[in-house]
Amino acid sequence: MATTQECRAALDRLSDTMAGADGEVRAAAALDRTLSCHVTDLDVTFSGRLRDGRIEVLATRPGPPAEKAQLRLAMTGEDLVALVEGRLNFAKAWASGRVRLEASFRDLLRLRTLL
Repeated sequence: MATTQECRAALDRLSDTMAGADGEVRAAAALDRTLSCHVTDLDVTFSGRLRDGRIEVLATRPGPPAEKAQLRLAMTGEDLVALVEGRLNFAKAWASGRVRLEASFRDLLRLRTLL
């Protein structure tokens, strides 16, 4: 089981990777949206913004998201770490229900390049 600190570090690594991307990936990450990532096995939520191609974690709180973010992720800590490390394919994890992503249809279309 991944710890809260390991999950936060995974989000920071993901942010760094997105910030260093170029082309279509950079364009897809250039959204300005509120974001939440609920780590289900730890029952902790990281909340913040996706802005300028980076994830800015602004708060960490126990339980599910307090407010409905524009981009909402939910998964276990192990799956979050595995996704960021490239050991878990997002599309397969999403299709199997291991990872939940909720967003507007328009945002999903833009984000498909990242996924």
